[in-house]
Amino acid sequence: MKGTFALLDIAGYVALLLWGTHMVTSGVLRGYGSVLRRWMGRYLGHRPAAFGFGVCVTALLQSSTATGLMATSFAASGFLGLAPGLAVMLGANVGTTLIVQVMSFDISIVAPVLILIGFTIHRRTDDVSYENLGRVSIGLGLMLLALHLLVGAMAPVENAQVLHAILQSLASEPVMAMLVAALLTWACHSSVAVVLLIVSLANAGVVDAPGALALVLGANLGSTIPALMEAHTPVARRLPMGNLMVRAFGCIVCLPLLPLIVHWLAPLGASPARIVVNFHTAFNLALALLFLLPTRRLAQLLVRLLPEPPKPNDPGMPQYLDEAALESANVALANAVRESMRMADMVEGMLKGLVEVFGKDDRARAAAIGRTDEGLDRLGMAIREYLADLGGQPLNEEDGERSQEILAFVINLEHIGDITANGLMEFAVKKAQSGQDFSAEDIQDLAAMHALVMESLRLGLTVFLRGDLRAAQQLVARKEALWRLENEASERHIKALRERRDVGGGADVYLRILRDLKRVHSHLAALAYLPLERAGMLQDRLVREPATT
Repeated sequence: MKGTFALLDIAGYVALLLWGTHMVTSGVLRGYGSVLRRWMGRYLGHRPAAFGFGVCVTALLQSSTATGLMATSFAASGFLGLAPGLAVMLGANVGTTLIVQVMSFDISIVAPVLILIGFTIHRRTDDVSYENLGRVSIGLGLMLLALHLLVGAMAPVENAQVLHAILQSLASEPVMAMLVAALLTWACHSSVAVVLLIVSLANAGVVDAPGALALVLGANLGSTIPALMEAHTPVARRLPMGNLMVRAFGCIVCLPLLPLIVHWLAPLGASPARIVVNFHTAFNLALALLFLLPTRRLAQLLVRLLPEPPKPNDPGMPQYLDEAALESANVALANAVRESMRMADMVEGMLKGLVEVFGKDDRARAAAIGRTDEGLDRLGMAIREYLADLGGQPLNEEDGERSQEILAFVINLEHIGDITANGLMEFAVKKAQSGQDFSAEDIQDLAAMHALVMESLRLGLTVFLRGDLRAAQQLVARKEALWRLENEASERHIKALRERRDVGGGADVYLRILRDLKRVHSHLAALAYLPLERAGMLQDRLVREPATT
């Protein structure tokens, strides 16, 4: 029974170690994920910068698996090139060894201090960023505490004959040991926790040095599996597959040389635990030095092995809303932005098509615009549901604001699509049925309003993507210009009809077209309100809409 209780203690302490790792990872991503996203987009054009980013972020997140999932999602969405992404992963693999190096020393005395500080920060502040900082501190404290308890729990197990027999049999079969450790790492989603467990086993003498190194190889191999399993498209699988290929190459080379490697590493520290830690670092450093330069060639190979599938014919089918990315708010928001830009492309195509519909009475084009609106609505619904799922976890202030911006952007685009497909297309059909053509001046006014709307759409995209306050101010200012143009066109049209004594249905159709173009522009101008309001630049009295004629 003592052995059973000892194994339960070990399982509990391993679970505590995993939970501490999870708290650190989630705390950093929730509190500072948006900053990491900006760094990734700004500084990762070169492989050395990408490598350094991978090292630093993994040291912060305490998990190369989390870095891999984040980099995989960005690479699949197009925000990160495949070659820099591979450099990020090489850096992440080295970063995780630095964590193990630090954790391998007995610094358990710091654990209560970290937990106390983290608890105080978390309870004494309402700022989400500071709450997540407290979460990170608690997580680090729990990790150190779990390691300290794990070492103590290993003492009774050291003399357990059954465990000795199992681990010695694995040591005599290094391939089997590697596969067992790989499966364990995959299940835990944390190579740090598994390697630290191996260190504890080696420190307690439960496993010899060559057997421990085989287990370390398995932990390195297993850490590549979660990102690969959670990637659902060939493009998304490229980066984790490249990381798996690099690690697998290292394992194949090292497996036959494990006894020699133990001998080579002995001068750096003769204890089995120190050999394990140093091997983990040397293994990943060697792979980084070997593969950092040829990352472009490796990326080309991965593109050939995993070609991009043909785009689905259904425009309303989401392409970037990866459910696995919901664990990381910054990655999920980037996916939602990417999908929202598809909606913007669809709306731009619908608005461009208005010229052909009104100028040539193109009914086929009108029908195509109606079908596009159906896909637009379905895609908007998918994005809203995705953001709702993301809202189930606490978001920092910046991520929360970005989520609201995306939601407002999607809703306004849906309204524009409805106005275009239902209102403007209905008037186009009435115009064609009546057989009445607009005058040259009417067409000129419509073209001027349409051009103003298209220019405002481009300004709205600039505001949405870059948060450009100058563009936001220009967008709001253009609202008054369009209203003035609409009033002038209405008055000129009605005056011309009165002179011809023709105030029938044609006048009503034309005026409603003008009104709906103005409504479209109002939804575009609404994209500027959130960033201007946050910057304190939204005036108390915005441009007031004149009374409609």
